[in-house]
Amino acid sequence: MAFIEVRFPSDIAYGSAGGPEYSTEVVITHSGYEQRNANWAQARARYNVAHGVKTQTQLDTLIAFFRARKGNADGFRFKDWTDYKASGQLVGTGNGSNKVFQLVKGYSSGTSAEVRTISKPVAGTCKMYVGGVLQSVGAYALALDTGVVTFVAAPANGAAVTADFEFDVPVRFDTDRLAASIDAYGSHSWNDIPLVELRV
Repeated sequence: MAFIEVRFPSDIAYGSAGGPEYSTEVVITHSGYEQRNANWAQARARYNVAHGVKTQTQLDTLIAFFRARKGNADGFRFKDWTDYKASGQLVGTGNGSNKVFQLVKGYSSGTSAEVRTISKPVAGTCKMYVGGVLQSVGAYALALDTGVVTFVAAPANGAAVTADFEFDVPVRFDTDRLAASIDAYGSHSWNDIPLVELRV
C-alpha cells in the first residue's frame, strides 16, 4: 500500500463536503434505554469531492489524478478547508533530554478533549516555540511525511513546546470507479467521489 506525498487539487477540495466521523454501536433495550459502544478512540474523516468539480479543466485534472493514484490503491494528501491549521498548539513539555516531539492538534469541549496526531504538515508553514520563544529553522528538523519534530538541543525542563502550522489529511479514494453523467454538450455531473482518511 503506497502513500504518495502529493496534494489533491486544492481548488477542487474547496468545493467538497465532509468531515470527521466515528463508529458507534447503539443498542436500544426493550425498555427504550440505550447502550452505546464507541469503537474508535479518534475520528476518521470522510469527504465527497464531487461538487468541487466546476470546470472542464478541473474535470481533466481530477481524471488524471484518479488514474495516477490507480483508484483507491495509493494514498495522498488532502486539504480540508474546514480544518487545516493550528496556532499555539502545545505539542509537549521539555524535560532537558527529550529532543523529539510529534505534532498534534487538540480539540476540547467542556471537560472532554481529543488529541489528533498530525502526520502531514505543510512545508513552509511550521513555526516552533520553546517557552514562548520562536526557534530558528536551524534549531530543529521537521519530517513532512510524519509530523515529527527533532530539536538540535533538548528543550529545558518544564519549557512548553508549542507550534503554529498548517496540515493536510492523509486520504485515499474510497472507490475504484469514477462515474460521470453527460448532462449536455460540455456539461458533466458526478454523484459521489468519496475520499476516506488513512491511519498512517
